[in-house]
Amino acid sequence: MNVCFHTFGCKANQYDTERMRQELESRGAVAVAEPRAAEVCVVNTCTVTNEADAEAKRFIRRLHRGNPGVRIVVVGCSAALRAAEYQATPGVHAVVEGHDPLTVAEAAAAGRPLLQLSARRPGPGLLARRSGGTRAWLRLQDGCDRKCSFCATRLARGANRSRPADEVVAEARLLARFHPEIVLTGIHIGGYGREVGCALALTRLVERLVAEVSGVRFRLSSIEATEVDDGLVRLMENQPQRLAPHFHMPLQSGSDRVLQHMRRWYTHEQYRRRVLDIAERLPVLGLGADVIVGFPGETDDDHARTRALIEELPYTYLHVFPFSPKQGTYAATLRDRVPRHVAALRGRELRALALEKGRRYRARRVGTPAHAVLESGGSKALTEDYLRAHVRSANGEGAPAARRVAHAVLHGDADHLYIDLSLPGRANFNGELSVP
Repeated sequence: MNVCFHTFGCKANQYDTERMRQELESRGAVAVAEPRAAEVCVVNTCTVTNEADAEAKRFIRRLHRGNPGVRIVVVGCSAALRAAEYQATPGVHAVVEGHDPLTVAEAAAAGRPLLQLSARRPGPGLLARRSGGTRAWLRLQDGCDRKCSFCATRLARGANRSRPADEVVAEARLLARFHPEIVLTGIHIGGYGREVGCALALTRLVERLVAEVSGVRFRLSSIEATEVDDGLVRLMENQPQRLAPHFHMPLQSGSDRVLQHMRRWYTHEQYRRRVLDIAERLPVLGLGADVIVGFPGETDDDHARTRALIEELPYTYLHVFPFSPKQGTYAATLRDRVPRHVAALRGRELRALALEKGRRYRARRVGTPAHAVLESGGSKALTEDYLRAHVRSANGEGAPAARRVAHAVLHGDADHLYIDLSLPGRANFNGELSVP
């Protein structure tokens, strides 16, 4: 049985798709890239915004029109909240309300007996490799116990559930055989271990990963500013080759009044102080954030406060979203909606500001060293602080396939960074492992 996969949304969703792929492959299925070569297409959906729901539905309709013989299995967060809508969509064979790989495998098999498990199967719950990717995702936990008023993902994913540390370390060892970088992801990674009362569980887990899994660089995915403790920052200070100095810290708003309505648990000043403290300790730092514009009741003054905070803090990029009322959330019941055109204008303003801040940071990085993971067959690179650069070598564009991570100097300008591996004095580590 040939199966193709299409994933919407975050790295946690991408990780879940890889687990589904591995489960199906272990039972005899063959993963293919094109729907026209597939008997089944698994669509992993996202529900972070209304547009994410709509995008998945448009994709499914196009998929059915272009490939009417393909059985479509819809899974993921949007499917968990809108199962009936997807089930009624032409071409949809089955809907799985969530991300369980075995349930997805059974749905994809369309009632046929699943094949015997392969003897090479790495073990229940462990992902051995990310197919077609240089960097791997490793999900530490699922769900979230926070109650942000705008978030539907927590409704789809449920309560916080942390994976055992030994299991995470074992999976990291498997992934490190093929990938030079592993991104530690989840729905709320700062909540790792909190359900069993361990406040420092994330830091202890990361310390174990760095100590026990060699030959790989780790990177944190989205994490709340108030949940970054000194132990994580210290690891980045002391071992930037092993734990990338990069934080994506959701801000959402720079106005305390709006943050309160969002049911966020920090103030403008608490966020500001934490970020500035981290930035002072990490001179090389990739810093990103999520920002929602046009939240119900957001005034021009609220927006000005958000802009002022963004101008002050050393962001290198931002993800800016217009408010999207999600059914079942408290924010969807709020009145005093911001007109769509006003939210759009505020979003454009903040995106332009973020682009300029990113350009200034990249310009400062020209002429400085970087530890870069090589991607796209060695033609592109991703630095520790989340900058993308092209790669040049003695043979022109691209790097030798045997090199996975390079220690090199950034050249070019703010708009076109590159590393040149043909220059004297270059160095690399873990070069004995090949690029997947």
